[in-house]
Amino acid sequence: MSALSNEYWKRTHTCGELTGENTDQEVLLCGWVNTRRDHGGLIFIDLRDRYGITQVVIDPAQEAQEKGNNNNLNNPNNLLDRGSEIRNEFVLSVRGVVRGRPANMVNSKLKTGEIELLVKDLTLLSRAETPPFVVEDDVDASETLRLKHRYLDLRRSTMQRNLFVRSQFIQITREYLAGENFMDIETPILFKSTPEGARDYLVPSRVNPGAFYALPQSPQILKQLLMISGMDRYYQIARCFRDEDLRADRQPEFSQIDIELSFTDEETIFALLEGLMKRAYKEILNMDIPTPFNRLTYKEAMENYGVDKPDTRFELKLQDAGEIFANTGFNAFKSVLSSGGRIKGICVKGAAEGNAAFSRKDFDQYTKYVSNFGAKGLAWLKVIKTGPETELNSPIAKFLSQKEQVALTKTFSANAGDVIFIIADKDPDVVFAGLGALRLQIGRDRGLIDQSAFHFHWVTEFPMFEYSVEEKRYVAKHHPFTQPLDEDREKFLKDEDLPKLRAAAYDLVLNGHEVAGGSLRIHEPDIQAAMFRALNMSEDQIQSQFGFFMEALKYGTPPHGGIAVGIERNIMILVGTEAIRDVMAFPKTQKASCLMSNCPSVTAPEQLAELQISLLKQKPGSSQRSDMMKLKN
Repeated sequence: MSALSNEYWKRTHTCGELTGENTDQEVLLCGWVNTRRDHGGLIFIDLRDRYGITQVVIDPAQEAQEKGNNNNLNNPNNLLDRGSEIRNEFVLSVRGVVRGRPANMVNSKLKTGEIELLVKDLTLLSRAETPPFVVEDDVDASETLRLKHRYLDLRRSTMQRNLFVRSQFIQITREYLAGENFMDIETPILFKSTPEGARDYLVPSRVNPGAFYALPQSPQILKQLLMISGMDRYYQIARCFRDEDLRADRQPEFSQIDIELSFTDEETIFALLEGLMKRAYKEILNMDIPTPFNRLTYKEAMENYGVDKPDTRFELKLQDAGEIFANTGFNAFKSVLSSGGRIKGICVKGAAEGNAAFSRKDFDQYTKYVSNFGAKGLAWLKVIKTGPETELNSPIAKFLSQKEQVALTKTFSANAGDVIFIIADKDPDVVFAGLGALRLQIGRDRGLIDQSAFHFHWVTEFPMFEYSVEEKRYVAKHHPFTQPLDEDREKFLKDEDLPKLRAAAYDLVLNGHEVAGGSLRIHEPDIQAAMFRALNMSEDQIQSQFGFFMEALKYGTPPHGGIAVGIERNIMILVGTEAIRDVMAFPKTQKASCLMSNCPSVTAPEQLAELQISLLKQKPGSSQRSDMMKLKN
């Protein structure tokens, strides 16, 4: 194909904007062939770009009128011949006249559905091989194939809409925070490795052999240093990196709206975020989100829903059954309570009879499901009759006294036809995890969740510490820069009751997803030192990892706090998808690999030698990874 002047692709309009108001105008459109239909001498082409689709018509009767006036440089043949060569995903430039469609041919689903473009000139800008899958929203192709050819997958209107909403959300955020007097400040990508909960991605330094940078898990320390610097109100669209096990709402690299402000409190931060969400949902979905958001303490969330990020679009709350079985003769429950464990359950309405009744297969599947969360069993009880002569149908009913059965139905507000599920375990965390997951699964299975609803709420008063069985010590629930609640400050300084201490930490939860999280930060050197000591860090460790930060705290640190908003998780919910891969341009798989570029990939020996790095070979029978690195002497 000979070189073409840019006059062939300087479009006058996009494929999504022409309407009846443009009738009789001569325009030039550029885009991809979505479909081509040959009606025996009359060719229709749906021309697509990210703005929409316009129907293009090659009409030989019209061409006859134009014969002799064709100055197309790309192909000397007539328009009909050229139209016959066109295939899906070819890139075209089309010049023509806008005309109205016949009334019975109007497509009300498209903005451009009342018009079509009568072709006067058509130029082929780029050919395309047959794609490995059809570029359409209801694509019948595996995600693996789509990720391998991500550039084709991104042509689909659903994917383009997702990325457009993401762009909208970020633009709204910038405008909103600028209006609240925040400064957009970038922090380094190459920084020091500091423990923040997940493994770091390390970057070797060529000019400092044997030394490594770490990609930031978040700009936590840096944004606190900006508060010490007097920046007062900071934000950035921060790229973060965490080497952790992946799932549907996690990626090894992700973006967050990072916010920090001085001389603040929780109420100021809550109001700030509520204002941002209210504006975003109004501008993107034209939806009025009610504020202020509801609030739950961590304890309330766990007791009622079993998780610290509850989906409150449906009820089905957890109930405590410990008092019912305080003097039980049922050994399974008795041993749990005597060891300090918990007994809790949920009541599913109308699940014992009729077409909506749970089958024995359902009970078996739910029992297997909760075992994934550590539960050793799941008790189920069908309520046959309530009142003084309560009757329950269950494998464990014969072990329960009549008094216990009556109390169960009262505690769970159960009626005939309902089903009660119970988990008992010596480890309360197992009870919460199992029932919390079961509640969600039943909510999905029985259609209890209003998929069109958006339920925001704050979860507050998180524990400061949680015990790590793996490390055999207490670790920070959020991160080691979180301020204790004022009521627990003295206990914290005395190193008393670590498991019961609460933090000035908060999460914003939307439809069962944590979409933002933050805290008030420690700004006093003695409190920060006490925190590190509570985490069993030696003075040498503190100086090695955080010495520069401890030094900075000595020079006048304002009280400050902040929050980080997960961009991908918010967009995932906004557009109604269940995987953040659908709202990222080039995501990784669950094995943190890019199928399109085949990375991570083997590095050339010359590069490794330049970095003074050699690779350890895996020994027979060893569980170590073969790609572990060792520094040369």
